[in-house]
Amino acid sequence: MSVSICPCGSGNLLDACCGHYHAGHPAPDARTLMRSRYSAYVLGHIDYLVATTLAAQQAGLDRDAIAQWSAQSTWLGLEVEGAEVFGGQPEHAFVTFSARWHDQAGEHCHRERSSFVQHQGRWYFIDPSVPLRAGRNDNCPCGSTQKFKKCCASYLTIQPPAY
Repeated sequence: MSVSICPCGSGNLLDACCGHYHAGHPAPDARTLMRSRYSAYVLGHIDYLVATTLAAQQAGLDRDAIAQWSAQSTWLGLEVEGAEVFGGQPEHAFVTFSARWHDQAGEHCHRERSSFVQHQGRWYFIDPSVPLRAGRNDNCPCGSTQKFKKCCASYLTIQPPAY
């Protein structure tokens, strides 16, 4: 068995950190889910990335492109700048982070303010690149019993911070 430090930057051992979530345990909060998703990119855990994306968006993900980006990048680090958690049912959160990587085109840094929602005890990433097909008065695609306009819609329309 190899012992390795978790790629999320925590300094902890992988098995005691993000590996725990990759094995199926739910992340306790959106910040932890963000860190574990970064580690999944580093480690090529594409199934985990898909499973932790909002269920209504999973079919719209390009698994091959995700796998290619994961494999062809040298991951240089993650900085989680902050998390804003909003109460209510379901609970929502924003996590602001910067991820760095190197690929054949050079070194890159991507800064994002990602949206997350908790459903049935698990946190999910709301992917802004995959449209949610819901009208304002439709049931929310996150699985809550609320209308889209009263649930996840407002977390998709808030402008990200200036980069």
